Amino acid sequence: MTTTPQEKFEAAMRELPLVAILRGLTPAEAADVGDAIVESGFRLLEVPLNSPKPYASITLMRTRFPQALVGAGTVLDVQQVRYVHAAGGELVVSPNCNAEVIAEAVRLGMVCLPGVMTPTEAFGALAAGATGLKLFPAELASPAVVKALLAVLPHGTPLMPVGGITPANMAEWRAAGAAGFGIGSALYKPGKQASAVRADARKFVAAFTGATPV
Repeated sequence: MTTTPQEKFEAAMRELPLVAILRGLTPAEAADVGDAIVESGFRLLEVPLNSPKPYASITLMRTRFPQALVGAGTVLDVQQVRYVHAAGGELVVSPNCNAEVIAEAVRLGMVCLPGVMTPTEAFGALAAGATGLKLFPAELASPAVVKALLAVLPHGTPLMPVGGITPANMAEWRAAGAAGFGIGSALYKPGKQASAVRADARKFVAAFTGATPV
């Protein structure tokens, strides 16, 4: 039984290292959309803070999916880290590398995935205590960038491209060494029905695992 945020993260990275980025999710949708994603195999759930009432959605999903690592994206300052923690969130994801945000997440025992693009940002994030690195926006990078970064980063550093990831292009990123991915609008966007989210979630899982979607 995994209990700590770090244990949940490590288990997800072994089993299905895909982060569901639920930008625009409302608390009213949290249960149904969450069910669709978690039942498909996802264990990493991110509600960006520029969504409607994000802390309420985080609390709802944290209660409903105790086996999942639930938290927030677009976390930009220390106070937001504290609000996420108070809401029950265990995951902090940012589009940028802010050492103070990382340090506060670490202090509170949370998993922290800051956004990086360059070696300078990547090493700065790791020095501040980041759990892993979000390569963002991946549209500005390439699998070759992943390979180059991993050649100099500490062995085993989880590097996860985010932005423009689809079932069709995951293989080339993985071949370069990507440890996992953040999946955004290709999985969920405001107004998308839970049944459609479930169908797309299964496509991502199938593409990652090599299984046939059910």
